[in-house]
Amino acid sequence: MLRNREFEDYLLMRVKENDDSRTKDAMAYSLMNGGKRVRPILLFSVLEGYGMDARVGYPCACAIEMIHTYSLVHDDLPAMDNDDLRRGKPSCHKAYDEATAILAGDGLLTKAFEVVLDSDCSAEQKVALVKALAWYAGVDGMIYGQTLDLAAENDKNPTLALLQEIDHYKTSKLLTLPLVCGCILANKFDDVESFRKIGLVLGLEFQMQDDILDVTRTEEELGKSTSDEENHKVTAISLLGLKGAQDMVASYDETIRKELSKVSCDVTSLTKVLDTLLKRTY
Repeated sequence: MLRNREFEDYLLMRVKENDDSRTKDAMAYSLMNGGKRVRPILLFSVLEGYGMDARVGYPCACAIEMIHTYSLVHDDLPAMDNDDLRRGKPSCHKAYDEATAILAGDGLLTKAFEVVLDSDCSAEQKVALVKALAWYAGVDGMIYGQTLDLAAENDKNPTLALLQEIDHYKTSKLLTLPLVCGCILANKFDDVESFRKIGLVLGLEFQMQDDILDVTRTEEELGKSTSDEENHKVTAISLLGLKGAQDMVASYDETIRKELSKVSCDVTSLTKVLDTLLKRTY
């Protein structure tokens, strides 16, 4: 993905502002550790489609990226996936220590709600943004997906329906969030439902691509541990095989393109992002 240097500077400024601490250093280590910035780019593309400057979305995109990063920091912990590698570097708890990693995740999550309130929009829109962050990232959103994912490790007969439910919450929710937030910032609430549908399928497609990459690429190429098989996690490959998973990705992509025709913004930029995601190799 093409990184926005100005936005990267904004991220670093927000995560490091005010007093220094070891926790804040760990927060910055994880946030600035070479992520693809998929969620910010999706938000900026929606804003561009509505004829708005991407900078309007910097606070919200920063908040979403902080929430995403916190989830990865906690996912990598020994009590969760126990992964030592993230984005090609030692996981936060390996670079620092387990207690600091827990605090860094907590810090990123809570900082996100402070940052999003700096969005240049009305008070009503800010309330809607905060509610969206809490809903999509919370116990009825991403965290529920993580709960299902952990429980599925002990499921002796996993199904495709179970996998899709896990991916719906664990992955789709945080990919839907920037699309919905773009509508809120643009004050285009009529498009929210279509973007929710797009985000749901995009998350299923994105996670299935991850499962494919986990068996077709090395840890060095991906910059992360490929621990799903070791952790007995249900994946698209274990259920469908490689060819079946690839065919389903193509089907998901077709569904997304059809739904894009229903939104009121120019989707040229967003379509380019989706094309890039479809062809990604890491």
